[in-house]
Amino acid sequence: MSLTLIIGNKNYSSWSMRAALVLELTEEPYAEVRIPLYQQASRARLLSHSPTGKVPVLLTEEGPIWDSLAIAEYLAETYGECHLWPRGEYARAVARSVCAEMHSGFAALRSHLPMDLRRQPKPLALPLPATVQEDIGRICALWADCRQRFGADGAFLFGHAGIADAFYAPVAARLRGYAVALPEPAAAYVETLYQWPAFQRWYQAALQETETIE
Repeated sequence: MSLTLIIGNKNYSSWSMRAALVLELTEEPYAEVRIPLYQQASRARLLSHSPTGKVPVLLTEEGPIWDSLAIAEYLAETYGECHLWPRGEYARAVARSVCAEMHSGFAALRSHLPMDLRRQPKPLALPLPATVQEDIGRICALWADCRQRFGADGAFLFGHAGIADAFYAPVAARLRGYAVALPEPAAAYVETLYQWPAFQRWYQAALQETETIE
């Protein structure tokens, strides 16, 4: 199967990272096209691949798929032997729930702590707003619950690396980049994601980028 993933800046584009990490889990070869965001020609270039003009978009032999969660579901169905969702009906339902929560929620965290992988870890000059603290508290509780109930077979949320981990990897990058104090289980999970080879490949590539977004 011929697959091409259209992404934005690796340093900034959290949704691109999610799709790429899921695709890495399949171990399927694919081409990557990186389109730097917020430049004069960015939207025109993106619209040539995606009907929304946004990233990520996965180009398949049948046509494009232009949403990160849809891309994850497509890959899970196409490469069922990779078990991108965890085994067990209830575990899969919970994994989908936590991904959907990430997909549509945590607006305060996203707004106040934008992803910047090149950022040297340091806290913001001002205290985090209460809404951001609430998001962080919910995320830490969610991680702890998944690890306790489903993570006995490994260090990831559902034991082995899967779609849920891909969806929360950019959150881990935000928490580390802004030096957010975390309870020990959450800090350990952030370290697990940073040691994940697929994450490290993306991270190291992000460090080599030169574009900046003001």
